[in-house]
Amino acid sequence: MLKTDVLVIGSSAGGMVAAVTGKRINPDKKFTVVTINEKTLVPCGIPYVFGTLGTTNKNIIPVAENFAKMGIEFINDEVLEIIKEEKKVLLKNGQDIAFDKLIIATGSLPFKPLWLKGADFNNVYAVPKNKIYLDAMQEKLEQADKIVVIGAGFIGVEMSDELHKAGKDVTLLERLPNILSLAFDADISDRAEVILKDNGVKVLTNTTVKEITGLDRADGVLLDDGTKIDADAVILSMGYKPNSELAIKAHLGINDAGFIKVDEYMRTSHSDIFAVGDCAEKKHFITGESVPMMLASTACAEARLVGLNLFGISAIKTFTGTISIFSTALGSRGFGVAGITEKEAKAIGINYVCGSFEGADRHPASLADTQKQFVKFIVAKDSGVILGGEVAGGLSTGELTNTIGMMIQNRMNISSLLTAQVGSHPLMTASPAGFPLIKAAEMAVYNMLKK
Repeated sequence: MLKTDVLVIGSSAGGMVAAVTGKRINPDKKFTVVTINEKTLVPCGIPYVFGTLGTTNKNIIPVAENFAKMGIEFINDEVLEIIKEEKKVLLKNGQDIAFDKLIIATGSLPFKPLWLKGADFNNVYAVPKNKIYLDAMQEKLEQADKIVVIGAGFIGVEMSDELHKAGKDVTLLERLPNILSLAFDADISDRAEVILKDNGVKVLTNTTVKEITGLDRADGVLLDDGTKIDADAVILSMGYKPNSELAIKAHLGINDAGFIKVDEYMRTSHSDIFAVGDCAEKKHFITGESVPMMLASTACAEARLVGLNLFGISAIKTFTGTISIFSTALGSRGFGVAGITEKEAKAIGINYVCGSFEGADRHPASLADTQKQFVKFIVAKDSGVILGGEVAGGLSTGELTNTIGMMIQNRMNISSLLTAQVGSHPLMTASPAGFPLIKAAEMAVYNMLKK
């Protein structure tokens, strides 16, 4: 039987960061990572394999090499069972590995609806984080001219844009009124939809799929209104489910949505077993309720927390809830959101105000690479605490979204932004006299003071 101090199952964002952080904090401990995938993909880079990158080989995280440099053992195999009472796992190759601490980072699997007729056809694809599957899928899609993508979340939108860049005739279908509507308010998602359509993607919202037509192979998609859209291939982008089967078999705590229950230190119902990433339960930073949030950035934050707390709990290093930071790009335009949207604030019943502003992200605005930058804040009306923010602008949107996320996580008051001292330069930032972030804060404060 093999023995290790810390065993990590999975090598993507959560597993990789947990192993690296844990080893740095505990260099005298033996760390072992077991993963079913020989090559680990950058999860957020998968859509770009089908257009900008052109191959999965340009979307690889060199985890084996990085682990070797740090003295972390890497095993390419599948864990079949966790035997928690004996603190060991059984591998597919027949070996057992005994552990002192275990970190489950098994991620998520694409959702394939059983109710959708034709979802199991040969040329109907999901988008897993699996290089072998994606390589075969890409090879088949090269022979397809017309592609229908079902589901306009981030993966669906990015896949549609990238496949169109690769010369495909792409139709994107969404049952909700807007694309990206689970992440953004309409004043942001509408902007993204315009760009996507201008890029040549056919976008149909408020559209329900009845079935995928064909025999063994899909030849189209039938909508509820009787319309048929011809297709040489169909891509299902209808969300992901937690890959928690090992935890279920081990009788660890599981919530109603299938996520592994964890406490604020990411410990499962067994004190020496942790779970991070898409397979682990997430709590909303405001309501404290479980939410089905799956983000690589959240997985990394959880993983760092676990790495710091493996062999000794620090009361200040707790994960207090996900603030839901998302960003995406369509061409030179970026879109980001952190915290709650206005829709969520209404649904939760929060007494809130909004403040928004649109201006140039360079000064003067006549500079060649200037982009319009739109910033929107959602603020608690009584306290002024920043609860959410949304941004549409150039590619700097990603970092601006991260800045807003830090404000939210640290419960910053909107009024403090009014006296914020910002560095500015014509080629890099908006004018200090018309800084969209601060001007949006001004509008929020003005709305707070209105009777």
